[in-house]
Amino acid sequence: MPKLIKNLSIVDDAFSIKQTPECPFPSSNVLVSLQEWKSHKNELSQQPQQVGVWLNSDEEPEELVDDIQSLQVIAINFPTFADGRGYSIARLLRERYGYTGELRAIGDVLRDQLFYMSRCGFDTFSVREDRDINDALEGLSDFSEVYQTSTEQPKPLFRRR
Repeated sequence: MPKLIKNLSIVDDAFSIKQTPECPFPSSNVLVSLQEWKSHKNELSQQPQQVGVWLNSDEEPEELVDDIQSLQVIAINFPTFADGRGYSIARLLRERYGYTGELRAIGDVLRDQLFYMSRCGFDTFSVREDRDINDALEGLSDFSEVYQTSTEQPKPLFRRR
């Protein structure tokens, strides 16, 4: 079973990602694309397993506003290391839309990004398979103090003194 980092621990990934609507529906917990969710929301909501939604970096999080509180997992796909749009999507989900469930980073997720992703609201990370997940976990503690505000620290450093 694949592993991921969730709430600062390495755990088994309880979800599979359904890449296309043509793929058979798995019997385990599943993450479906935003398009599949929008097309089949009623049927997916009736599934016995947990169903979450994954967004590509070019999709808008406000398309989930009506369903946001019913989704236990929202994943954001990082197609490449250099694509930073997922950071903005995470902040919007947490700060503007009040999402409190699991926010997962998937795709081209590397150690160097984890600390900054967590500052934007991610709490779960599916690290690339060719990388050491134990080393990636250490990336979440690269810095002991931060200056800026974030989803996890609403006050800047000068206000915390």
